[in-house]
Amino acid sequence: MLRPTILAISLLVATVGNAQRAFAQSYPDHSIQAVISFTAGSSTDIVGRIILQKLSELWGVPVVPENRAGAGGLVGMSYVARANPDGYTLLIDSTGHVVAPFMYPKASVDVLHDFVDVAGFAIAPNVLVVRPDSPYKSLMDLVNAAKAAPGKINFGSAGVGSGTHLNLERLLAASGIQVTHIPYKGTPEVVAGILNGSVDCYWAPISAAIANIKAGKLRPLAVSTPQRSGQLPEVPTTAQAGVANADAPLWFGMWAPAGTPKPIVDKLSADVRRVLSMPDLQQKLAGLGTDTMVMNPDEFAKFVRDELEVYSKLVAAAGIKAQ
Repeated sequence: MLRPTILAISLLVATVGNAQRAFAQSYPDHSIQAVISFTAGSSTDIVGRIILQKLSELWGVPVVPENRAGAGGLVGMSYVARANPDGYTLLIDSTGHVVAPFMYPKASVDVLHDFVDVAGFAIAPNVLVVRPDSPYKSLMDLVNAAKAAPGKINFGSAGVGSGTHLNLERLLAASGIQVTHIPYKGTPEVVAGILNGSVDCYWAPISAAIANIKAGKLRPLAVSTPQRSGQLPEVPTTAQAGVANADAPLWFGMWAPAGTPKPIVDKLSADVRRVLSMPDLQQKLAGLGTDTMVMNPDEFAKFVRDELEVYSKLVAAAGIKAQ
């Protein structure tokens, strides 16, 4: 026979579990705040808003995007980490999510313990872009120029530790060149800097650059994936363009504060996978050169941890420090 204390604990656990499941069945019943960790117009923002709109339509409640940018995504991460873990405050982030722990070791956010990995959204290449009048007609033109005049070429990024910065560091490590890194607040600001001549090159997320590329305002030199992009089939991969081991795809996903009930996390994940299977959403993402990333919470958690290992080594090897 169970001792009274053990029986009481078992009953309490069962009661809490039943309450969480009942809560999940009615979730969501009011608006959700979706914090996007980068600026409006960034790739994280563009992809995130497309998927959030579909979730809002599916649930019949407003899903309100809110940009909280800064510190490579850490500002938005910190806000969500402190939020009530009830499923009504969510984080939309990118590759920067797994860089922050190594960029800001004294920060008050712990990626592995302050969040629940909910679902992957999408994955896409960055595109190395220059102005149409740039003297660099190919990746090797740029590499050779950088070798001839170390530090002369200005490379923009969406901030220290952002996915676009890490893509630059991979190129530097693979090619042995030296450039001057100019961090901006976000992708729209870097693109504006290229267009007005303030910066020479940028590993632009394809979703944020495709319109300017097709309009002839930016010239693409290479994509940061092992395969060419279906949206830019004429643009070579970095390896095809002459530099191997410089790939750094950009990916996006959803997180919830630690302590969010598992039934809520499971529902969120299932509903994300549901909207990712919709043909019209797939077509819209494909138009941005982005592929869906369908994973359950366990698969996404493993993916995040694998990426943490990759970027911990890259940040250490490059000696990247927060500014």
